Amino acid sequence: MDNNERKPVAKKQSQLAEIWRRLRKNKVATFAMFVIIFLVVIAIIAPFIAPYSYEIQDVERPLEGPSRDHLLGTDRLGRDVFSRLLYGAGQSLQMGFTAVLGAALLGIVIGSIAGYYGGWTDNLLMRFLDIYQGIPMFLLTVTLAAVLGPSLQNAILAIGIALIPGNARFMRACILTVREMEYIEAAKSINCSSARIIVSHIVPNAIPPMIVSVTMGLGFAVLSGAMLSFIGLGAQPPTAEWGAMISDARNYLRSQPQLALYPGLCIMISVLAFNLFGDGLRDALDPRLKT
Repeated sequence: MDNNERKPVAKKQSQLAEIWRRLRKNKVATFAMFVIIFLVVIAIIAPFIAPYSYEIQDVERPLEGPSRDHLLGTDRLGRDVFSRLLYGAGQSLQMGFTAVLGAALLGIVIGSIAGYYGGWTDNLLMRFLDIYQGIPMFLLTVTLAAVLGPSLQNAILAIGIALIPGNARFMRACILTVREMEYIEAAKSINCSSARIIVSHIVPNAIPPMIVSVTMGLGFAVLSGAMLSFIGLGAQPPTAEWGAMISDARNYLRSQPQLALYPGLCIMISVLAFNLFGDGLRDALDPRLKT
């Protein structure tokens, strides 16, 4: 009994170890992973390491260059740019992670139902998603954010809603690849319920490619969140968010270009890190996809 219980655990551990071994071989993806971890840590500890609060103003020192008191200078209201960058990591990553995870959960449910049952259920859901995806994603995101109203929470909701169709279609494709496997037929033969087959057998075997899709979707979500904040539909003043910081700096691009450069670099690095890590994770989970 004990030996039988240890075998699945050991097998699972060996699979994870093999994935980690393949991922470590990809130096670029490994570096991107550590960049993501670093950004997440910064977002968590920002209130403890930032020299100033993101909303404290030094009205006597607006648009000041780097100095001993302000490492990266100050913005138009005299707020410390370095501190706002640290706080902005939390807001930007919060938008990305929350929107993507919410969209992934709904996408998994919709895609699993469509892929497993097929027939009219699949046709009905897919035709609805066809109409849904007929609207360009950025336009849909902006429209939803405008309708819901400008706020960080509504921006997260708008991004999540815009990402649902892609996740649902991807999950459906993954389900179709495993739906006819022998172990699914065996589960049906012993009268397992459809819900149990989906939750216990189909989804766990179809989820690895979905993890890759979610990881790469994080970059899009961070970029979309910055875009919404830039046009005034995301984080609202005085909240520190990278896109909002670029929006504040756009009137000073000639005199103080670094005000837009710093948050722009943060957005670029985070989006690039998520995309590179997603590519490496894809290759690690399924080496046959490696080009």
